[in-house]
Amino acid sequence: MHIKELVGALKRRDHRIDMVGPKAQKTDGGRSLTGFLGDARAHMPAAFNEMLEAGYNLKAYRQLLHSARAHQPDILYERYNAFLLAGLWAKRSLGIPYLIEVNAPLCHERSLLGNLALKGPARRMERAVWQGADAVLPVSDALADYVRREQVPDDRITVIPNGVRTELFQSVRRGSLRREMGFADKIVFGFVGYVREWHGLDQVLHAFARLADPALHFLIIGEGPASAGLKAIASELGIGHQLTFTGARPHEDIPALLGVMDIALQPDVNDYASPLKLFEYLAAGCAIIAPDRPNIREILDDGKTALLIDPDHPDDLSRAITALATDFDLRKKLGAAACDLIGRRDYTWDGNARKVEAIAEKLLARGAAI
Repeated sequence: MHIKELVGALKRRDHRIDMVGPKAQKTDGGRSLTGFLGDARAHMPAAFNEMLEAGYNLKAYRQLLHSARAHQPDILYERYNAFLLAGLWAKRSLGIPYLIEVNAPLCHERSLLGNLALKGPARRMERAVWQGADAVLPVSDALADYVRREQVPDDRITVIPNGVRTELFQSVRRGSLRREMGFADKIVFGFVGYVREWHGLDQVLHAFARLADPALHFLIIGEGPASAGLKAIASELGIGHQLTFTGARPHEDIPALLGVMDIALQPDVNDYASPLKLFEYLAAGCAIIAPDRPNIREILDDGKTALLIDPDHPDDLSRAITALATDFDLRKKLGAAACDLIGRRDYTWDGNARKVEAIAEKLLARGAAI
């Protein structure tokens, strides 16, 4: 979604974009070699998988040079991925500015999840890319700290959080879909996204059980590895009727589904993310409960644009749920402030495109001066 929205915003500013990357399908609809390898990798040893990732550099580098010969680009913009050196090689061959968008410290993240076998080579490649880029664009200042630790100077780091297309969310209609889904007389707490254990959604269910209020309902828009466990917990707690999963839904359905919610939830988050869902919650004017972590405090102010909780203390979540469930005026105040925040800080994809454009123009001007 980040790639799609940023590319769309750059195109609206009349920039030409040539996308270069692996394709899972051929133009005739058949499976490509990349697609077949993607399926097969699930059954391969981790180290062999990572060697395949590194080997992709040879193909990617050729693709980049072919695209550059055909289109003569002014800059190379890359979404950082582990084991990927092709962009750095292309920068050196072409002599054009090289911008890296960083959404996660992938070596660290994959190590924590037990999904990284070749840790040493991965870390060296990550460091080389971050140090070799003309501009590194992490999505949070907390993530920028990971980049700084690799000796990348501050003058090459610009934090650009995620964003939102406000026109999709600020016309959210509240009411009709709630009735269709059977929530007309409920206080609906909602979550959007891929459902992982570290999101802390189980704590919402335990809070509902402690509060024993049948008017509270938990709507989860999405699926993920934690979904089955959450359904089992709700059943064990005797509140299965207070939990609804919609399953994965196309992004165009999300604005209307946010209109069903009274309160939007992000109970927990890793320490570097800039959650896309938060910006969509804000644009839709939702009252928000979010974790009191440094990367979230970069975006939200407790009691002003959200209620921030200590994710390590379940009673905090229960108090926030009770406060928002029982106080319509508080929900309305937080929702209005949330919506206003998007405009004040320009948390939009169009705003992000302007920032990327300004960085690129500065780099190009510096190159011309040299």
